[in-house]
Amino acid sequence: MQVRKTVVYVSADPREAARFQQQFADDLAVLPIGNATELLELCEQRLGSFEAILNAAPLNSPLGLGLIRTLKKDRQLQCPVFVLADQPVSTQARSLLLEAGVADILPLRLPRTELLTHLYLLARPAGEVVATPFAFRMSPTKRLLDVVLAGAALLCLSPLLLLVAGLIKLESRGPVLYYSHRVGTGYKVFRFWKFRSMRPDADKLLASMKNLNQYAAKAPEPGDGAVLTAATVVQLGLCESCAASGSQCQQLLIDGQGELICEKLYRDRKKAEDGAAFVKIANDPRITRIGHFIRNTSIDELPQLWNVLCGDMSIVGNRPLPLYEAEKMMTDHSAARFIAPAGLTGLWQVSKRGKGGDMSEQERIALDVEYARRYSLWEDMRIILRTIPALFQKENV
Repeated sequence: MQVRKTVVYVSADPREAARFQQQFADDLAVLPIGNATELLELCEQRLGSFEAILNAAPLNSPLGLGLIRTLKKDRQLQCPVFVLADQPVSTQARSLLLEAGVADILPLRLPRTELLTHLYLLARPAGEVVATPFAFRMSPTKRLLDVVLAGAALLCLSPLLLLVAGLIKLESRGPVLYYSHRVGTGYKVFRFWKFRSMRPDADKLLASMKNLNQYAAKAPEPGDGAVLTAATVVQLGLCESCAASGSQCQQLLIDGQGELICEKLYRDRKKAEDGAAFVKIANDPRITRIGHFIRNTSIDELPQLWNVLCGDMSIVGNRPLPLYEAEKMMTDHSAARFIAPAGLTGLWQVSKRGKGGDMSEQERIALDVEYARRYSLWEDMRIILRTIPALFQKENV
């Protein structure tokens, strides 16, 4: 039996705290806190007895940003702090929260499964290992190669890094570097650094651009043969889609309206409704002029050499994923990609990137899993050599 996680829910509104406690009664042991003194005392007396803090208080209140700074900076609180916001958070406020040590900023009414996934990824006890059919062990030779290459690259490229930082600062307001939380080897979450290539308000524009996602699947229309009438099943024994592909319907299901539906088309429709695991927007209008150049030459990725030195990443591996992508990669097949080290470059980049062809989500996952199952030092060297021509890509993604 799985033990429920214990979380602290910070809110000055007792009704809101009671609502949250009732909603997650089966999943979380919730400790509601309504004032700063009570929370500070709890952290002093019961350090380690809870696994996360969920702060739903206004940022300018006594329970808001100032209290978070005190907990993370002055009291050195180790467990993650999530901010639950009922309104969109401005870029400036987001920067202040991340600097204060907030792990993530989430909508107040986030769906239950999404919130639990975030807690699972960021609030795991130290040393907890996700069970997988394979085990990853970083070889001393690979780690030595990473440190030597990353250290030498940072030293040699320091003039270029300073020049790019100056150009970014001149073109638009905002920080030169930014970080996001990414999921790497064994679902380990870390800070992932890049040069800023987008407008400062890029995050707020993403929701309105989901229709541009090149990984998004198109849901089958009701008239595409997904739903069958009893007469059609009796006469043909198959739906229009399977008939067009020259195959028989293997199994028929009954949907929520009591209609017969082909299982294949039902799965395709559900997948489209759930959304694609990856998000990649071609010709993204949020990218700045300098951003286009540093993306096309992959200069924006150079700050991740620091991630390599810190041991969060390797030179070669599978790209670490944002939380919203990683939470959709929990199946037995796709989760295998997290066995491999998180990398600056990898099999996916050198196989398809820059060749002008579209890559499906399934193809990308397959390449990641392939690398995870058979990577070696020699394979890494081959990928590094193939990465150089792939840097100067023509495809604007």
